[in-house]
Amino acid sequence: MKNELLSDESSQNTVSREKIIVRTSVIGIIANVFLALFKAVIGVLTHSIAIVLDAVNNISDAGSSLITIVGTKLASREPDKKHPFGYGRIEYLSAMVISVIILYAGITSFVESVKKIISPTTPDYSVVSLIIVGVAVVVKIVLGRYVKSIGVKVNSDSLINSGEDATLDSIISASTLVAALIFMIFGLSLESWLGALISIVIIKSGLEMLKDTISQILGERSDPELARNIKNTVTEFEGVQGAYDLVLNNYGPDAWNGSIHIEVPDTFSADKLDRLIREIQIAVYNKYRVILTAVGVYSVNTKDEKIAAIEKKVRSIVSSHEHVLQMHGFYLNEETSEMRFDVVISFNAANRRDTYMNIIKDVQNSFPDYKLQVALDTDFSEE
Repeated sequence: MKNELLSDESSQNTVSREKIIVRTSVIGIIANVFLALFKAVIGVLTHSIAIVLDAVNNISDAGSSLITIVGTKLASREPDKKHPFGYGRIEYLSAMVISVIILYAGITSFVESVKKIISPTTPDYSVVSLIIVGVAVVVKIVLGRYVKSIGVKVNSDSLINSGEDATLDSIISASTLVAALIFMIFGLSLESWLGALISIVIIKSGLEMLKDTISQILGERSDPELARNIKNTVTEFEGVQGAYDLVLNNYGPDAWNGSIHIEVPDTFSADKLDRLIREIQIAVYNKYRVILTAVGVYSVNTKDEKIAAIEKKVRSIVSSHEHVLQMHGFYLNEETSEMRFDVVISFNAANRRDTYMNIIKDVQNSFPDYKLQVALDTDFSEE
């Protein structure tokens, strides 16, 4: 019943998000096609290479919006046997394609601008054409802000990239307008040089977008604030003395699966643990839309004061080492003379393995009669 509840809510959220992205992209397509038509006509009539390139750029923006729609539709497909975690990561691929289109547009614009610098042509501007370009600037500014704001709201990298691209386009159009005014007033043609400079800015923006998208596909660390909030929620449950080893796997925007370990008293029955774990999973999903596919358990000694004293001393030894973030999961079995615990060592350590081995050595020297089981853990949300 719990899994069905999570699945139904997740599906409803996905459908709502998909509709918003598609609607926003359609608005972008319509706006860019109209702008491209107007600019193409003006560019041809005025012999302005900058305006013609601007029109071509609008067509590429319309293509980007179309890619966003296709990517969103594919990403919203239901999980199947081949892809049990869904198709959400397709959105990252569509964002990467848009980044490549922006990069290509920048390179193409730069090449054409250089050609016009070498073989310049005299533009022929009119007041009407400049007014239309000015209107295009305003439209692009509004469109860019709108698309990007929706992208941030629904966590869509494709929309965010499209919004940033539209903002860059408004700068291009504004620069073209400035170059035209300079030519009309002073007779000095700067549009080819300006086009080359703007192209460099576009290329830089495309590379940065591509870099960010590839980083997401490779797998970035989870949001530290989200990780903290999840751990705080888990530790609010009665009997949970600590929450550790949180691993979050991203399968697309707003699609998170994960696992966590909790510390509970060794007096908990299997029935009580089962009920606690289910309640934790439901609470975390309802608050953060994160599905905890696994909740591991560390048993905490509660019946022996001697063991509590040993744990305190071990914790002191472990924390004396630099770059140790935490120790958890301590348990001592007197019958088998086994001591086990996990240590989390920061990525800032020069050699995490050396630190880990030194910890084992120091604890073993202090407690030679015990067999140690020490796990080297990683904080995947480490800041």
